[in-house]
Amino acid sequence: MTREHDARPLGADPVAWDDFDRLQGRLPALFRDVFAHRTAERTVVVVPGLSLDPEVLVKVRGVRFYEERMLSMLMLLRLPNTRVVFVTSSPIDPSIVDYYLGMLPGIPSRHARQRLTLLCTHDASLRSLTDKILDRPRLLQRLRESIRDPMTTHLSVFNATESEARLACALGIPMYACDPRKLRWGSKSGSREVFRDCGIDLPDGQEDLRDLRDAATALHALRARQPGLARAVLKLEEGFSGDGNARIRCGDWPAAVSVYEIESRLRREIEPEAEDSTVDDYASKYDRCGGIVEAWIDGARTASPSVQLRINPLGAVELISTHDQLLGGRSGQVFLGSRFPADHDYRTDLHQAGLRVGAALAQRGVLGRFSVDFLHTHVAGTPRLFAIEINLRKGGTTLPYQMLQFLTAGSYDASDGVFHTPFGHPRCYVATDNLQSSAYRSLLPDDLIDILVQHRLHFDDTTQSGVVFNLIGAISEVGKLGLVSVAETIELAQAQYERAIRVLDLECGTG
Repeated sequence: MTREHDARPLGADPVAWDDFDRLQGRLPALFRDVFAHRTAERTVVVVPGLSLDPEVLVKVRGVRFYEERMLSMLMLLRLPNTRVVFVTSSPIDPSIVDYYLGMLPGIPSRHARQRLTLLCTHDASLRSLTDKILDRPRLLQRLRESIRDPMTTHLSVFNATESEARLACALGIPMYACDPRKLRWGSKSGSREVFRDCGIDLPDGQEDLRDLRDAATALHALRARQPGLARAVLKLEEGFSGDGNARIRCGDWPAAVSVYEIESRLRREIEPEAEDSTVDDYASKYDRCGGIVEAWIDGARTASPSVQLRINPLGAVELISTHDQLLGGRSGQVFLGSRFPADHDYRTDLHQAGLRVGAALAQRGVLGRFSVDFLHTHVAGTPRLFAIEINLRKGGTTLPYQMLQFLTAGSYDASDGVFHTPFGHPRCYVATDNLQSSAYRSLLPDDLIDILVQHRLHFDDTTQSGVVFNLIGAISEVGKLGLVSVAETIELAQAQYERAIRVLDLECGTG
């Protein structure tokens, strides 16, 4: 079979975009004829790098290990004729690979390992993993050689940029992710435009701001509409996980404050959400990148839920899950983890709003997984749901849900928002990517797995409950872990989550 490879720079050559579109045209048949059949032969090339702002990534503790979060994709090897090619920046400890393969239900580890290819750039820098691959022709050739049949192969990525589209062309396979030319709809400004078009409530504010002067003008107009406004939030256009946000307190400003004075105050008084970001750093980045300004929503019993959906290659919008996000940071805007499913009180509202957004995105040609973040609060005693942003990528709520789905072979029931195993039993989880302690640095990956087994925390296929760890490679270097606690109820999952932490602390001499 002829392979179609093209490594031309997409951003500079429109013909290459034609090649990309031609490859993407294979996805409907692939989805219909291969994805839908458990025993169909297929190959999934997984490139789990975070093609995001390196200035923000450098501030994320242990970020070079975040590629390991997509090791949940190894669970695809439960399908007997599926091959997975997994590419990373640095080698993965063999014990971590064994840990994931050992969780495959009904599949011997040896059988799965024969269908797994691990490749690595041996480059731990913060550059995009995809760019590292494209810069290494021999590695790229090994990737091509690992693909048995390009017609039954697709590329899976954490997020899609022009680099990922270029890699898809270089490999001659389609990418099951959002077309990079559609990323406007996952920006802060694009999200607001979609919400407005859908008739969904969103915070008062303004988008498409070029710099802090624009932000000052927008804030001046916002205060005119809301004279009693106490706080506002600035958001970088391409910020993620809340680290691109900054607050400004404006409740005590004079009523007649000028745009010039507001800009001056922004440059002195904004409070960046990222703990290691200074006012000057944030102001400089906002001037370069632009963003939005929004009113800070004050209310009682505030929660930050999200809904996860997918637009499949046939154009259908699929509801995947809902979560309540666990947030931290200086003012509670940084993503730390999640609880699944979201609270019953607003789960149906999330479904409805998410499907409306999904339909609008499908009309705009968006493809693949995405999530919509909301703020739920009570204003003057009335429950309100405000849309906050769209994330056109995998994220912190995607990966734990994939583990639940792959481990149990269960499914999400959109009628009640509950996940059921094949036997009809409900399952919930509590998850985090930010379990941190300097004491954990005393543990090696093998030690962590031993502790899991010895204390009977390891996920049990017979009860379909237990604890699954991720980011295991980061434990010894930076003392950081991810954890997913699966149980029948949120309360049981939370208790198991807390027990796992107590056990770790005890084993590290801090409990």
